[in-house]
Amino acid sequence: MVFCFILDGFLTLSGMKTVVLESLVHKTAACIGLRFEFDAELKAALKKLPQCRWTQTHRCFYVPNTAASKRQLMRVLRAAGCEVDYRAMQNAEAEHAPEALLNAEHLKALEAYKEYLKGQRKSPSTVNTYSAFVELFLKFFDSTALSDLDNRSIELFAEGVLARRNYSISSHRQAMNALKHFFTLNRFPEVQTEAIAMPRKDRKLPEVLSTEEVISILQATRNLKHRALLGLIYSSGLRIGEVLKLKLADVDLDRQSVYVRSGKGRKDRHTTLGRSIQPLLVNYVRTYKPQQFLFEGEAGKAYSASSVRAFLKRSCRLAKLRKRVTPHTLRHSFATHLLENGVDIRYIQELLGHSRPETTMIYTHVTERSISAIQNPLDVAVSRHKQLHRDGKDPGEARKSLE
Repeated sequence: MVFCFILDGFLTLSGMKTVVLESLVHKTAACIGLRFEFDAELKAALKKLPQCRWTQTHRCFYVPNTAASKRQLMRVLRAAGCEVDYRAMQNAEAEHAPEALLNAEHLKALEAYKEYLKGQRKSPSTVNTYSAFVELFLKFFDSTALSDLDNRSIELFAEGVLARRNYSISSHRQAMNALKHFFTLNRFPEVQTEAIAMPRKDRKLPEVLSTEEVISILQATRNLKHRALLGLIYSSGLRIGEVLKLKLADVDLDRQSVYVRSGKGRKDRHTTLGRSIQPLLVNYVRTYKPQQFLFEGEAGKAYSASSVRAFLKRSCRLAKLRKRVTPHTLRHSFATHLLENGVDIRYIQELLGHSRPETTMIYTHVTERSISAIQNPLDVAVSRHKQLHRDGKDPGEARKSLE
């Protein structure tokens, strides 16, 4: 088995184990992949890197392109005594020239597109993601006039870039949505936006923790701020972006509720706050004395999502959980446990801030209550067979036939 970890940089190490470096592109950014034969200790050491994350597109882990990340990785690989093979990197650099810049026409169109998205009141994250895909598209057709683009051009981009680089289905769908907006803005005569094909969306069941696993994570989280943050995500079913934007006044202890401002889709909502977490939150606030955000990072700014993912990963390792757990897993678990406890799915929809009930219905497929209530056909068959034997009947004679 081969594992891949991405980062940008350049390593000089020696030792028994070989790590092969490869050039990779992740979300239009040039990165370096690390490939090595399975080694539990090396894998565990790399997973301790605070910003080491998984990309479904390349099916591997990656860390940001920062000097700090490179230094951290260098220390880990040195400690593991690795030998680095640069040949794949050197060959790739020799074969590929630097990526061309956008020509004047394409650059003007891209800038106009960004302003269009902002005018449509898209979130900064959506603006950045859509713009990156459109820029990738325009670079793919760097020598083609915009007026010459047609629906086949979009198909060629999907074949030559998205599929060849193994973008995930969700990223592919984002790219097609980005191009729909781009061609809606520009209205080129040869492009019919309604004919832009979209791959079918994956229907994956969410990963869910048991209540015992949730408690084990909280118990393994020793830092007071970290435990309060994770506990609040689970207690209130919050998205990571929502919990990091909370202000002190948004938590109402008397009403046992949390006020979520401008959640996904720019919708406000109230959600529940567990009684058991309130002493923890009070202790945290008195100890850390946050001024603006409930959970603050450096210089009073909002806490970073990458830091949350990093300490959650550490807590899961300490709790000896084998599941892949993210902050959103706690939200999935919140919804599933409510459903198992008999809460009406319409209330769960409101607490989660879902626009459509179909989104919330996914949790009906993962509840233990609904699954355990189903009689397994093998169990029924074995039970019937045993009953016939207890009654002294021949199972073959019990079958009725017209013969």
